[in-house]
Amino acid sequence: MNHRERAPAFPPGPAREDGRERVFLVGLDFRARARIRPAEEGIPQAARQAREAAASAKPGNRHSRLLPSAQESLAELRELAVSAGARVAGELLQKRDRPDPATLAGPGKVEEISAAAASVDAGLVIFDHELSPSQQRNLERLLPARVIDRTQLILDIFARHARTREGQLQVELAQLEYLLPRLAGRGREMSQLGGGIGTRGPGETQLETDRRKLYRRIRHIKGQLEEVRCVRAQQRQRRESVPIATVALVGYTNAGKSTLFNALTGAGVLASDRMFATLDPTLRTATLPSKRKILLSDTVGFIRQLPHTLVSAFRATLEEVQRAALLLQVADATSPLAAEQDEQVEVVLRELAADDRPRIRVYNKIDLLPPLQRESLRDAPGVVHISAAKDLGLSALLEAIDRTLAEDPIMPVRLRIPQEEGKLLARLEAGARIVRRRYRESLVELEAEVPQSLLRRLQRFVVE
Repeated sequence: MNHRERAPAFPPGPAREDGRERVFLVGLDFRARARIRPAEEGIPQAARQAREAAASAKPGNRHSRLLPSAQESLAELRELAVSAGARVAGELLQKRDRPDPATLAGPGKVEEISAAAASVDAGLVIFDHELSPSQQRNLERLLPARVIDRTQLILDIFARHARTREGQLQVELAQLEYLLPRLAGRGREMSQLGGGIGTRGPGETQLETDRRKLYRRIRHIKGQLEEVRCVRAQQRQRRESVPIATVALVGYTNAGKSTLFNALTGAGVLASDRMFATLDPTLRTATLPSKRKILLSDTVGFIRQLPHTLVSAFRATLEEVQRAALLLQVADATSPLAAEQDEQVEVVLRELAADDRPRIRVYNKIDLLPPLQRESLRDAPGVVHISAAKDLGLSALLEAIDRTLAEDPIMPVRLRIPQEEGKLLARLEAGARIVRRRYRESLVELEAEVPQSLLRRLQRFVVE
């Protein structure tokens, strides 16, 4: 098998002086011309566009989603390539009405890409669009470099960053499911030796053999991940037997979720400006102002065009999002695409059937905003502005979590406890907010805000 027939990944290219492979990026902007309906003939183009914009903005319209420009999408592809350890040697953006069925970009543009990639000595060309198996084969025949698409690049980044056995299994499953429909035609030049009688079998036999191997491996990985899912379910049942709510961090990749996770829990997990630095889920406890404990869950970041195979493969991990009592939806307050990125997060949450979870929108990195803009920010119910890196607004965020969580509600009570109940008083001090305390003879009179789970143990000391 030659270098163009490997599994879809991001294998190293020619050795470079800095050890990084040189890549050439190709962005595509498809502006398909909508047909004018007979009833709209004679209507000025500007009026038609205004009508379409108004229709797309109606609530519930599935086309009302904000879309990034081709330049913004290409800039994100550049960040992905750097996260994969590549050196971007050049890039090109093409605008055309519709995709070319054979090469996506069209024969003329493919010649231009070939010359541009060769001129910068690029060993890999990355398309900011999903390629069909036939398009990828055609492009690799016409270009002087290997060809992958955005999905393959994301899969490779996930493979590089997976540290635990579970994460590695999930990535491998996604890669195999992506490769399966692309087996047809791979290795055809070597396996089909001629066009005469007696030469028709080997190619199909090899294809079927490869498919059987992939299916067998996919079944094995799914079985192992099912075991992981069962273990997680048992662990979750044990956790849910204790009234500790789970709060999951969700958001676009590189929004600062891991930095916020560390700031609230002191966990010390990897926080990086590289995309998808966090793949493996982490759970840590945090304490709210009411003294209630919560379990905070750090999760993988989302991205536009997140491969469906990845969402499916990481379903065991993302079950923490589905079962969370509260979601903290973290966004980069400095990004001009924050609204569009939030919409992409909504897409993935809908796919996970978790879009109905209670949530707080957390706008991070406000320390990077201009002073006047930062001073104009105002928190609102369900919206908090913070800087996890500079410890700004975290107390307001914890208060917002405290107000929003319905699990183990806080009850204001008056208590009269004998001073000899030292262990009970210490437990109350550790697990509740003491508003007022007075000592009378051998009793301690308290006004406190107590979680319901702790209040059950204090019923005989409650003053009606």
